[in-house]
This record gives sequence, C-alpha cells and structure tokens, in this order.
Amino acid sequence: MMVLETTTLVDRVPLPSVRRARDKHRQTDWLALFQGTSLVLIEAAGFAASTLLLVLGLPLFVFLAVAGWDLTALFAQLGNLADHYRTAEPIARRFFAQDLQIAFLIAAGGLALLRLPAFLRRLDRHLSEGSPRHG
Repeated sequence: MMVLETTTLVDRVPLPSVRRARDKHRQTDWLALFQGTSLVLIEAAGFAASTLLLVLGLPLFVFLAVAGWDLTALFAQLGNLADHYRTAEPIARRFFAQDLQIAFLIAAGGLALLRLPAFLRRLDRHLSEGSPRHG
C-alpha cells in the first residue's frame, strides 16, 4: 500500500514556542527605530542630491573643457546654441527637449547605479555603528 504525504504552507508554519511568545511581547525601541529611519532618510537624500548635482555639473565641465576653459568661448557657444534653438521648427525643439530629458534620466540612473553599492556599504556601516546590538 502506498502512503500519500502532502506538505502544505500551513504545515510549514513553525509552532509557537515560549521564546517566540516572549519576543512578541518585547517592547519596541521607538527611539532607535526613529533614529535609524532618520539616518536612512538623511543619507538617501544626500545620495540623491549629490547624484543630481554630479549629473547637472557634468555638462558644464564638458563644455568648459571643450571651450578650453575660456568663459567667453563657452558663452559664445551657448549663444549659438540658443540662436539655433530659437529658429528651429517646433517639432525639432520638442525632439531636442525630449533627447535632453532622456539623456538626463539615463545619466542620473547610470550614475546612481554606479554609486549605489558604495552608498549601501556606507549606510550599513553607519547603522551598525549606531546600534550595539547589531552585528
């Protein structure tokens, strides 16, 4: 005779133990939770702001390098670009604006992905420094 044995999701739930029951009634350290949340939000805001500033500053750096670090040449080129933009067809302006938006999003996303591992390591280090029970 063959026995049919089935395991359901309910069978996988561990039975409550005395220790688990004690852990449920343990008080939540609201101060540590608030401090950890604040740290994560401040670090994330700094990461986002510095990433955006890097992406916005990169074109200025490139244009200054192309102009030979001469502000007169830089503003002459920007004036030339502005004249071409002003005289362009409306559809060409729209495509140019869309291209700039897409390039900005790709640059910001790519830089954020490159910087993300270091950010997460730094965040983990800060969180583990603040809590003696962690680690």
